[in-house]
Amino acid sequence: MGAPASGASLLLVEDDDSIRELLASALRFGGYRIETAATGPDGLNAAVAREFDLIVLDVGLPGIDGFELCRLLRQRGDVTPVIFLTARREAEDLRTGFEGGGDDYVVKPFGLEELTLRIDAVLRRTRIPNQVERSVLRCGDLAVDEAARRVHQGDREVKVTPTEFRVLAALLASPGAVLSKSQILERAWGYDFDGDERIVETYVSAIRQKLDPNGSAQLHTVRGFGYTIRTEP
Repeated sequence: MGAPASGASLLLVEDDDSIRELLASALRFGGYRIETAATGPDGLNAAVAREFDLIVLDVGLPGIDGFELCRLLRQRGDVTPVIFLTARREAEDLRTGFEGGGDDYVVKPFGLEELTLRIDAVLRRTRIPNQVERSVLRCGDLAVDEAARRVHQGDREVKVTPTEFRVLAALLASPGAVLSKSQILERAWGYDFDGDERIVETYVSAIRQKLDPNGSAQLHTVRGFGYTIRTEP
């Protein structure tokens, strides 16, 4: 599974005992440190009690479903990456999960290899290397610090989720250029995304709400083409 898995701590929240035990055993064998929970409330308590590198979260949980659990964590300012396990294939259900702050999803039934590949991909996107050249992307007063994983607009820090950060960084890497939804997905996800491209609209909308509308750097929609960041209207 590669270097990103080594030593990474995961919280696995799954109510099916057999699936939870199977996944926990397989992921431990792959080099992850695993803590498990069987209900939404237990998962929330575990996530609040300690820090994890990533949360694998079943959607159909008792007490608090996975979508709501993720939303509650984001409300608390917790930006730990979340991968949903879900039997729901409808675009609207998946949109709900992403709008709540999810980073990826795996549709049941799934293979263990697919899950581990998704976990490794998310960890590569979100974990900060021990030694990294500092790179700050700028456009006007908007700055994205790729090493520190922080976004500033002027003197104000903008709190974003890991996926919002990657979408914003993808746009700022080419200021003034218009990126299509598929280009943003490729750059932000780092692998072929076979879901609904409209999910990009959700992230762009969330980023717009967090950026100061009076700031000099602006996120624009170019109808029929995609999105761009530039300083002029």
